[in-house]
Amino acid sequence: MSLRDQLTGTGVALITPFNEDGSVDFVSLERLIDFVIDGGVNYVVTLGTTGETPTLSKEEKKEIINQTFQFVDGRVPVVVGIGGNNTKEVIKEIESLPIEKAEAILSASPYYNKPSQEGLYQHYKAIASSTTKPIILYNVPGRTGSNIAASTTVRLANEIENISGIKEASGNMTQCMQILRDKPQEFLVVSGDDNLALAQIACGMRGVISVMANCFPKEFSELVSHALKDDFDSARKLNNILLQGYELLFAENNPAGVKAFCAELGVIKNHLRLPLVPLSEGIHKQVKAYLPTLK
Repeated sequence: MSLRDQLTGTGVALITPFNEDGSVDFVSLERLIDFVIDGGVNYVVTLGTTGETPTLSKEEKKEIINQTFQFVDGRVPVVVGIGGNNTKEVIKEIESLPIEKAEAILSASPYYNKPSQEGLYQHYKAIASSTTKPIILYNVPGRTGSNIAASTTVRLANEIENISGIKEASGNMTQCMQILRDKPQEFLVVSGDDNLALAQIACGMRGVISVMANCFPKEFSELVSHALKDDFDSARKLNNILLQGYELLFAENNPAGVKAFCAELGVIKNHLRLPLVPLSEGIHKQVKAYLPTLK
């Protein structure tokens, strides 16, 4: 089975729950993983940006990966996020982290450096040559400061065997359609924007790696499933209900919004690591007010 088939549907970029003292809360991580899998997600992504990965130590990353595999227990595929703006260090992480059971590596494009398109190509080529694992590109220019052009994505897809997909979060619908038009047939393209997932699936994407699926796995997985079956009437109805939720998730920062929702649902405690802080009181009140509308 190709990666495109294995990772069709709803993936969830897992948050990292913390205790009040700032340590990783593995009890809540297990509860979260059960919650999202029971809610219908098709796969999980650990150590993505939503997991506050820049604030995690190497030892914490290893333990989170190992515990995630243990808690998932083979129920769904697991993708591991490994990216950065130092190509050699990314390769070292790929070699040192326990990713043997991972379905693929999700690798965010280099942030801050603002490499050229050739630099992005060479970065991913070097990463891909260091492993036999499938690599999923992650284009999120709003966070990284640079965009992987459609032509670069297609070039990587055609020229490097184990570059197998992209999480596309540019928000540029024309760019998304260009990738979908020009990519190899088995190349996986998924949305990285919850609020655009419905439209992007209509254009041909195979699903989404979602933030919202942490807190509303059932509703969001159903939306994606309907859209993938071309049942856009049902998908639109769910999307309309979730519209305000999308706004609240990203009103201040990610993952402050989704952690507030998950805390209100009793899944985790509402703690983040600096420089991120919990939602302001006013936005948190809106989160509380929104939750009953989903019932």
